[in-house]
Amino acid sequence: MSIQVSSSSIPNLSSAVLDSDPYLTRLLNLVVARSHTTSLQDTWLQELRDRAVLVVRQSALPTNRDEEWRSIDLSSLRQVEFNVETLDATSLQQVDIASITLPEAVHSRLVFVNGVYAPELSAVAGLPDGVIVSNLAGLSVEMSYATSLHSRMREYLAHASGADEVFTSLNTGGMTDVAVVWVAKNVVVETPIHLLFISTASKTPTLSQPRCFIVAETGSSVTLVEEFKSHKANEGQQTSTTVEDVYFTNAVTEIWVEDNAQVNHIRLQQDGESAFHIGKSVISQRRNSRYTCYPITLGGKLSRHNLEIFQTGDQTETILNGLTIIGGNQLADTHSTIALNHPYSTSRQLHKCIIGDRAHSVFNGKIFVPKAAQLTDAAQLNRNLLLSSKARVDTKPQLEITADNVKCAHGATVSQLEDDEIFYLQSRGIDENDARYLLINAFAAEIINQIPVPSLREKLTQLVGK
Repeated sequence: MSIQVSSSSIPNLSSAVLDSDPYLTRLLNLVVARSHTTSLQDTWLQELRDRAVLVVRQSALPTNRDEEWRSIDLSSLRQVEFNVETLDATSLQQVDIASITLPEAVHSRLVFVNGVYAPELSAVAGLPDGVIVSNLAGLSVEMSYATSLHSRMREYLAHASGADEVFTSLNTGGMTDVAVVWVAKNVVVETPIHLLFISTASKTPTLSQPRCFIVAETGSSVTLVEEFKSHKANEGQQTSTTVEDVYFTNAVTEIWVEDNAQVNHIRLQQDGESAFHIGKSVISQRRNSRYTCYPITLGGKLSRHNLEIFQTGDQTETILNGLTIIGGNQLADTHSTIALNHPYSTSRQLHKCIIGDRAHSVFNGKIFVPKAAQLTDAAQLNRNLLLSSKARVDTKPQLEITADNVKCAHGATVSQLEDDEIFYLQSRGIDENDARYLLINAFAAEIINQIPVPSLREKLTQLVGK
């Protein structure tokens, strides 16, 4: 299939540089064909797609020869032929998702199944005035605020830093819908908003591209739970891996935190054991804003999360408390960037990894403190717990400082369960398995106990035990 786009945005474009990666081109053709079937055909949205398509056609999938991808091998992704035609949002009923919904978000939930909005599974009644929670295609033209919001999105959507990264551009180029959360000025949302993305079994490997767009206007406050979950009809049973378990989620989330606004963001990735997950969260923080993120990675055969925070005003506060728990042959890669471009700001990052069996965890955290960011207070720590002699971790905490009046620190630790700690617990009448669980649970609890959603804390505590 040929892709017809305008090249006016990139002058002197030579066809020789296009489509240099046949596999990437095939993925692009799939998602672009699907985007043509949606109701999102506004001129400005099509211009965004066209520009992103050109970026992808000039790009190639990263390899471990690229510095930012040197610890992750995408060759297993290249071996799979994905499809988007079999995606279906009507295969689930309310009873099927009852166990994975949050009781705190009973009236503030958006559900997408295989990347397609499922209104019958969503619930957005009872939200305070000035709060929009909807998919982009369904924004009501009868609501004056929603109508104004739709036009204002041109200033934000796909304009965050890093929009030309290859997977982000692939998502934009095939954009079919967007989960939209917009909180008006000085509005405080008391209950969390649950954005739930479910992948179901299909006869062929499928590709879905969730997109989230969040704006917290001046003085507002909101808590978001962004969750990626695999669902099987026989989920409670142990089954062998089949082609139905293989899918690829390429997710992008843009969050704009305006002056003096506060956003708590929990991102839970619990995809299937044979799934591929590439995710990007990009956050723009303005003056006096506060952003807290809890990126939790549990699932996927191969997963990568790029968490990027860009400061656009002074006196911001950024807190990142992450947790990765993997086993088997899983590979989980977390790359974070905090760009502190203004003075008087604070950032704290603690990322913990629990790695078992032959699993491989990667952490690369970067904090940039340029000359303009005087009186910055930044700290970063990556702590890793290996449960097997064959488990592997690559960690690279990184500070780049050119300002001369700052307080910054970073570090990393790698450890195992200590025999004397296990022996001590056994001497108190606790068997070895329970002793190991207590120690692992204590390691994870430092992150889990800070999550501001009680039911999610309980759920994660149970998952650690498994």
